[in-house]
Amino acid sequence: LPYMPHLPPMALLGKVTATTFALERPRCVFDGHADASDAVWLAVAFANASATFRNPRTRADVPLYKQLPTARSYMTLETAAAAYSCSARSPAVLRVGGDTACRDQGRQDPCNGPLPSPGPYRVKFLLMGCRGPKAETLWSEPILLRRAISPGTIDPASTRRVSDVVVIASILASLGAVLATTVLGALGAKVWGSLCHQDLGTDAFTRRSYRTHHIPPALPQPLPSGCRCSPPGLCCSAPQPPAPCQRI
Repeated sequence: LPYMPHLPPMALLGKVTATTFALERPRCVFDGHADASDAVWLAVAFANASATFRNPRTRADVPLYKQLPTARSYMTLETAAAAYSCSARSPAVLRVGGDTACRDQGRQDPCNGPLPSPGPYRVKFLLMGCRGPKAETLWSEPILLRRAISPGTIDPASTRRVSDVVVIASILASLGAVLATTVLGALGAKVWGSLCHQDLGTDAFTRRSYRTHHIPPALPQPLPSGCRCSPPGLCCSAPQPPAPCQRI
């Protein structure tokens, strides 16, 4: 059939990963070739092994996922042919390598397990009936998966730059915290001092005694010359009349 499988043309998250890739679901490709009991398979092979791939004659001859490291190919995604018809309402994308349980359970049935290496891979769709293959598509162009970055290829300078930025940010955050603590402490001390000053002022006002004037004690008045008081002290009481004096 003149159809070549390909990646979806639209932007798609995870279109190609380190272990999986997405394929556009073929529609209307097998109409006129498939019966209700037929199934469509996806053959996956390493790009350099696709030319030697041989279509299985029966379902029992389908190469399994676990044989990929040695056989260099396998078949998966067995689907009823009706799911690829023009009228089928099926997802527009197929995910190759999306079944992570294949490797753990070691199942014998065809499995859609994660791809073990970046590839590249080629794929094709194969229509099979009860008597064997009936139609097939072209092989796809090579599909290369993403590669994990080797630790030796990571630039240490970029890591140091990131570390420097983190250190500077930490220092600035610490300085900001110290400054905020200092300002809050100063404000708190000022408020506390004003409260204490008000309390002390009230107590001092209630306990202090104030003298509005300093009045010195009255000095004794001098006696008139040539006289003596008798009895003594009567001459110093000023509004009383002077005491009789006697001449000496």
